[in-house]
Amino acid sequence: MNVLSYLIPISLVLGALGLLAFLYTVRSNQYDDPEGDSRRILSDDWDDHPKP
Repeated sequence: MNVLSYLIPISLVLGALGLLAFLYTVRSNQYDDPEGDSRRILSDDWDDHPKP
């Protein structure tokens, strides 16, 4: 039972750190274009092998 007094605050701190990391990524606009890569895969304009 003593171990719960350590694990509960540790889990709360880790959860808060995860939330802060998520908010940082949202505010730094890392999720601006979630569909762009999926559409670029289907396009022939972005071919990895250049034409001779």
